[in-house]
Amino acid sequence: MQLNISGAPLRRLLAVVTAVALALLFAQALTDFGGAWADVAIDDVVYFGLELGGATACLVRAALVRDRRPAWICIGLAILLYAAGDAFWGLQSARGAYPWPADVAYVAFYPLSLGGMALLLADGRDQVAARLWVDGLIAGLAVGAVAVAFAYEPILEATSASSTQTALHLAYPLTDLMMIALVLTAFATQAWRPGGVWVLLAIGALIFAVADTLYAYQSANGTFDDDSLVSALWPAALVTWGWAAWQPWRPRHVDYGFGRQTFALPTVFAALAVALLLYGQFADVPTAAALLATAALLLATARAGRTFRENMRLLRATREEALTDGLTGLPNRRRLMHDLERAVALCTADERLRRTLVFFDLDGFKGYNDGFGHAAGDMLLDRLAGRLAEVVVGRGRAYRLGGDEFCVLLDGALPADDPLILAAVATLREQGEGFRVGASYGVVTIPCEAQSATHALQLADQRMYAAKDASRTSSRRQTCDVLLQVLREREPDLHEHLHGVAALVVGVARELGLDAEQVDEVARAAELHDIGKIAIPDAILHKPGPLDADEWRLMREHTVVGDRILGAAPAMRPVARIVRSSHERWDGCGYPDGLAAEQIPLGARIVAVCDAYDAMTSERPYQRRLAHASALTELRRCAGSQFDPAVVAAFVESSPGGSHSIGTTRPGARAPGPSSSEEAATP
Repeated sequence: MQLNISGAPLRRLLAVVTAVALALLFAQALTDFGGAWADVAIDDVVYFGLELGGATACLVRAALVRDRRPAWICIGLAILLYAAGDAFWGLQSARGAYPWPADVAYVAFYPLSLGGMALLLADGRDQVAARLWVDGLIAGLAVGAVAVAFAYEPILEATSASSTQTALHLAYPLTDLMMIALVLTAFATQAWRPGGVWVLLAIGALIFAVADTLYAYQSANGTFDDDSLVSALWPAALVTWGWAAWQPWRPRHVDYGFGRQTFALPTVFAALAVALLLYGQFADVPTAAALLATAALLLATARAGRTFRENMRLLRATREEALTDGLTGLPNRRRLMHDLERAVALCTADERLRRTLVFFDLDGFKGYNDGFGHAAGDMLLDRLAGRLAEVVVGRGRAYRLGGDEFCVLLDGALPADDPLILAAVATLREQGEGFRVGASYGVVTIPCEAQSATHALQLADQRMYAAKDASRTSSRRQTCDVLLQVLREREPDLHEHLHGVAALVVGVARELGLDAEQVDEVARAAELHDIGKIAIPDAILHKPGPLDADEWRLMREHTVVGDRILGAAPAMRPVARIVRSSHERWDGCGYPDGLAAEQIPLGARIVAVCDAYDAMTSERPYQRRLAHASALTELRRCAGSQFDPAVVAAFVESSPGGSHSIGTTRPGARAPGPSSSEEAATP
């Protein structure tokens, strides 16, 4: 529940009343203005009003708010007891009797107030580091040593009262010292960033300690006056605690334990203890003060040792994290490079200590990750990494370099077909419904084939990619050949067209800067972009006249059918995506998905241009063949509407004679009626 006194006007009114009351109290103590009536009104009404106001604030807060209720009940009752003690003091002073009942109430004030603060301190203690509790204890001991040295010894020297009275006089400041130590501990456990509650409690405790110390000293030498400034300090401290009850509570946070102040302030208190001990070499310091300062210094030393151990542990943990892959727990690339450098150095010194580096890259993992999601992909990587580490245990170490790349560093010089390497490859295979994951690998022997860690890794990487390209090209080529043979048997006339389109796309793809893998994908897509037509009935496919609406709808399904056919083979899935989009248009009016502009795969945009050109420059029953220059002019005219302008420009550049053989035509210009390219490219 959020603390809130009803409305800002009421808060301001209470603040003004409190400030006026305190001003009257201190003015009366300093100037004794107004005579007897003012003395009675202020000493009785204002004095007790402030104390009762502090108690009421704490108890009302406890009644309205459940959080930390016991703590504020204790503090509220403590203030009530103190007010009762002041009442007894006034009554017994009038009769001249020694104020024993008042002292009982005063003494009872401290356990309750300390208990309430302890309950507040205990709130959220499970989030406080042990060193913060030690910091609080160091601060309390250091402050206590200073207080004993410079406050309590003068009180003992000045006292002429009985031992009982002296004990009571000293009990108050000693208990105040405990209270201050408790507050300092609270400050420390909040990494020296306390909220308003603890700041006001600390101010009140400090005022109380000053008042009690002055009272004890003045009582010891017989100079205490009820109407002095010292008497005004007690109600000021108690009303400050009342305001503390209504401050927003600041919960502890673990990250508070790492600020600069968590090291600086304990150091300051430890230095204070050292300064007091040094002072004792030149002046008399009470034994109790020296013992407290020594205890603070010993704790500070222990705290420094603990901090050193924590820092070393964090350093080791940070180093381990820096060398470990966060997903799989395997050593990472940084650790591999460190181990490789060490292995190269050892092998160079003694060739009998040769090592073998094997670089793995998963095949089919990208499709699995895209199809099943990144969470499933991470789980698969973790599972494969565990298998790989297990199979080489005792013979080497497994590493994850990132993504779907793994390495193993094995003892001895092993050939690529060694059973251990083949077993490692087998652990990186997994298949299920709709997916198949394997691994390509490259092997390097150290130091025979590489004399540095960087060279070894680069060489293994090159060999792995060479094996991957050979495997991918082989499986894709085989699948493509089978499907082309099926298409040739079904539609013999399509073979020459598809072969021509494939030859064109290779030049355009290279002109656009595609790498070898991408060029191969686009070429295969060009060869197979009409594979879906094997599912179209002959009556529609070879109809001599125009197709009706239903026939067009069926015909336009051939790209979707082609996608399904090719997508069944994992090696052909990149090709399948291009085939599906090969009849999309730059302006979004194509089919089957109505993609536009950059949404269309680049390979599909290349196939669309080359397919249209080949169709326009080939003899067709429904149109005459166009010359090369006319076909290029038509492509440029439809650039920006049907075709990607950049692809058309690349096609022109890669065609015989380049762009100089054709006149300039504004891309995107549209002529009335369907263009030749639109008619030619339509199935």
